[in-house]
Amino acid sequence: MIKTEINNQQNKVEIDEDLYQDFKNIITKATEMEGYGGGEISIAFVNNEKIKELNKRFRNKDEVTDVLSFPMDDEILGDIIISAERALSQSKDYGHSFKREICYLVTHGILHLLGYDHKIEGEKEEMRKKEERILKELEIKR
Repeated sequence: MIKTEINNQQNKVEIDEDLYQDFKNIITKATEMEGYGGGEISIAFVNNEKIKELNKRFRNKDEVTDVLSFPMDDEILGDIIISAERALSQSKDYGHSFKREICYLVTHGILHLLGYDHKIEGEKEEMRKKEERILKELEIKR
């Protein structure tokens, strides 16, 4: 079983216990699909200021982003950092719920930790299909 630590480091957007359970379900579904039975994952929710700072530090991009993933190894799969503020803004822009957006970002982040990327078109399509499959199977709708 995957050990999951969720750390809410921001106070601008409410993230309730129901969402925490959704995040754990996403992690379980994604890791089971990919054949992982153990390891650890950490998710931190931050504000726009903090994610911008991390994006600049680790990716040399001086801008706010929605999610950052830091893969490690098979024992500690890695860390996912999500801007809850950005997720809320994007949910409005895309016309779907905050739950759908933040769950999508968790799904996106976990797939990065599991080795998926979206730099090449074929990889991007495969990653998107897996994201949608996970969310659909967990009935997390737009």
